[in-house]
Amino acid sequence: MVDVVRSAVTISRGELAALTGLTQPSISNIVRDLMTDGIVHEIGQAGSAHGRPRRLIAINPASRFGVGFHLGPETLTCVAVDVTGGVVGREVVPRAPGEIRPADRLARRFTDFTRCLDLPPERVEGLAIVAPTVVPGRPDTAAALTGLRAEVAERIGVPVLVENDAAAAALGEFWSRRVSREQAFGCVYLSTGIGAGIVFGGALYRGASFDAGELSHVSIDYAGRPCPCGNLGCVEQYASTAATVTAARDDPGLRARLSLDGSEAAAYDAIARAAVNGDPEAYAVLDRAAEHLSMAATSMVNLLDLGRLVLTGPGVALAGSIYARRMRAHLERTAHARHRHTLTVELSAQPRDAAGIGAAVLVVQAAVAPDHTPGGDR
Repeated sequence: MVDVVRSAVTISRGELAALTGLTQPSISNIVRDLMTDGIVHEIGQAGSAHGRPRRLIAINPASRFGVGFHLGPETLTCVAVDVTGGVVGREVVPRAPGEIRPADRLARRFTDFTRCLDLPPERVEGLAIVAPTVVPGRPDTAAALTGLRAEVAERIGVPVLVENDAAAAALGEFWSRRVSREQAFGCVYLSTGIGAGIVFGGALYRGASFDAGELSHVSIDYAGRPCPCGNLGCVEQYASTAATVTAARDDPGLRARLSLDGSEAAAYDAIARAAVNGDPEAYAVLDRAAEHLSMAATSMVNLLDLGRLVLTGPGVALAGSIYARRMRAHLERTAHARHRHTLTVELSAQPRDAAGIGAAVLVVQAAVAPDHTPGGDR
């Protein structure tokens, strides 16, 4: 019910009954309970064909808050959101690559962050910590976080969830864009790896081991470059930010013109800035990566029959238009259902923070729509 109100922005009880198939008395009881809990509130009236004004309800944004921590390659991003997915606070602190902060430091960061934002403790529903999934055989960040979950939860006194960053980003985009739960929604997260998140019926699809959406390891060339996962031709080897930086560093002209000797993130941003400012070689490197990414995305779109796709992650923060343009053109030629329905390709409004926002939204959704959050004890 909350999800229907969220996606509608404002809605009457009669419209809720029509959309859900529930009776008017049932809707009245549910809405009354939600209003008692402070999750929804009445915001005015609208005209009616029958003469009697319709009373409109909407989500009460400040009724609940969620906090998300995103363990990125070089930073810890902390985000707080309200029930609508609106960001109410954000901070970024440095993080050593691969570092997993002890439970006491994560707990202190949570406490300091929420206090600085002056969030009422009784309205903060919990913390979600998200990180990239890993290649089999490498140290598993998510597994380490899962081990810390109970200890952090005990210290901060609210539930703690763990999720992969691409899935969290997809949920954040779905929630904050007020996408209808009837829409098949997907998100591609471009970073050092390439993840995807899929939302069906308002809920993330997670798979058997919470590992759904590993777009990185979709092969686009069965005789292509070897991947640490054991496969050949994985799109990560051609289109991730790491692969793009490698390609640029192998180009003598780009290496001479651009500052590519720093961190991988700084080198990628230098390539992206050059590309959008008209450097033809930098543009060509990104455009090739975008074409490879589009090939993998086509497989995802065709398999799941998606109607809406959002590009997000640090890889599209500066040069997202190059990726979006290439992907739209590719899908217009190759999407299997292109003659039956439109497929919208959009860019995230906050690509660098999308995973942190999604982590915080995961907490909010678990609080107000728990049926959409399986594995809450993960």
